[in-house]
Amino acid sequence: MLVAWGNAWTAGHCGLDEVVDALEREHGPQVVTGLPGPADDLPLRHALGELRAGGLTAFRLALPIPGDPLGLTGPAAFNEAAVDAGEAVLVDVPAVPLGLVPGADDRGSSYAGTSWTAYRVAPTAPQTPTLAEAEQALALTLRSTADLLLDLDVAASGPAADEALAGLRREPAGTDLAPGYPPRAHRVAAQAARLAAISRVGLADDGGAITSREADARRSALRDLERAVRRARVAAHNSVAENRSS
Repeated sequence: MLVAWGNAWTAGHCGLDEVVDALEREHGPQVVTGLPGPADDLPLRHALGELRAGGLTAFRLALPIPGDPLGLTGPAAFNEAAVDAGEAVLVDVPAVPLGLVPGADDRGSSYAGTSWTAYRVAPTAPQTPTLAEAEQALALTLRSTADLLLDLDVAASGPAADEALAGLRREPAGTDLAPGYPPRAHRVAAQAARLAAISRVGLADDGGAITSREADARRSALRDLERAVRRARVAAHNSVAENRSS
């Protein structure tokens, strides 16, 4: 959400208060630690103001997993923290490029929020797909995954999974994108959200697989789908930033 609403803010589609309100409604109070300067543990509103004064131009999403550092630029300390968290935000500030890694901020039984830890990152562009590339890859992967599952006759995953998939068909997938994103980005993000849920359901068990070979093939196909979903989510969130830099 920080990437989408942050980009909407830097483009003038919403105000700073709207950004902070959107994040805090979903994830509780937000603080940022480790920014350059004497202050630490800044409230998100204050931290974003400091970044804007330093020349902030855009936010970019990273969704890395072990073996696939999608969206990361280094150094190693930042990459390791981002992989552990499963996500990070790259902040385009010309003088001091930064990466923010989220973590739980639990200060007592009545407080639950998000703490973003700032790291200095390499001043290089992350290697991520364009929106068009990610959309095409998602469609191709979905087609090949569906064909393989049908060939193996292992698409079924039991009553619990059937119920979850029925719910997905009834409820249109939403997106985390904010004002100012193009319709294509919303379309790709919505499809990615729906397929991410399907992938999670499918990986929860081995479905109707009978042999270990079938189970391995099924898991491999669903992991390919999960990989394409992550790239689609990154491309959709970063599409505004890519348009500004092109």
